[in-house]
Order: sequence, then structure tokens, then C-alpha cells
Amino acid sequence: MMPFQVEVQGETFAIPSRIYNEEPGADVEWDPTGTRQVILHCLYSRHHEGHVRQRHLEQLVASGEPWVVPFVVQLAGEYVLEILEAIGRGLPGLAIPGSAQRRLYGEFIARNPAFFARTERRVVSYWSCYYRWKYGTFGTYPGCVLLEAFRAAVVEQVGAEWPRHTPPPLANESGVPA
Repeated sequence: MMPFQVEVQGETFAIPSRIYNEEPGADVEWDPTGTRQVILHCLYSRHHEGHVRQRHLEQLVASGEPWVVPFVVQLAGEYVLEILEAIGRGLPGLAIPGSAQRRLYGEFIARNPAFFARTERRVVSYWSCYYRWKYGTFGTYPGCVLLEAFRAAVVEQVGAEWPRHTPPPLANESGVPA
């Protein structure tokens, strides 16, 4: 799979769609710290195995580094429910108007509208395919809750409504607002 590109604070980043190499073992002498460790967690958040992605996401989600944001938003558009829940737990600042976390995510989404639109469509698709039986309305699905938090962040950032590529959060099963 090809990497995807996003813009972070005016710089273009190419992020791998998936990686397939093994995680470094405990016997590896290189023990990254600080920024190197966050970079390692970002890369392994793109691993082909969902448990590996989740484990590394949990280590990086609360980071205030702008270049971490696309890795987190990308994971919000994937099918693993536990990852969506981990993102929600790791981003409490998204719910707080004016918070640093909310500004960080709002700025990223404002600079990457096509990326966010694709993420929205993926969230709806995975809900419809795998989770509609458990979450009868899209608004109760953890992926929708995340998207609404991201949407609030970008609306606050740009000071205007943001295009919606999902059913309204309170829509019934047929997509009609309740």
C-alpha cells in the first residue's frame, strides 16, 4: 500500500499505510527515549496487526506534538473498536473549548480537509459493516463520538461550520435525523 500525505504546520508528511516488520525485541540494545520513542510509537501505530497498533497508540495519543496528530486521526478511521475507545480516553482535551489538544486537532483538520473527509467516510463504512448491529444509530458509535469531537475542534479553529460526510449524530438507522 502507498503512503498517504498530510500537511502538518506547513510541512508535507508521507505516512505509511501499513508496516509489516516485527516490533523491536527486548534484546535490542537501542532503547529510544523522548522524541525517538514517540516516532517509534507513531510508526508502529501503522502496523498490520491491530493489537500492535493499539498498544503503540496508547503510548502516543496524549502527545502534544503536532506531527503525532495524523497518526491518531488515521486510526480513528479504522475498524478496531478498542482503538476508537483508546483514542477517546486519550484525548479528553477535545471536549474542552480552547484547550491545547482541541486547537492542535482543529488546526490539523483545517489543513487536511480531504484527509478528514476520507476518515469520516471510513468511520461510517466500518460502523455500517461491522457495528450497526451493536450501535443501532450512528450517533452512539464511538467512532461518531470521535468525529463529532474532531468536528467541534475544527469549527472552533476556523470559526465556521465544517462539511459533514457522515449521517447526523442523532440519525436513525435509515440516516434520517431523529
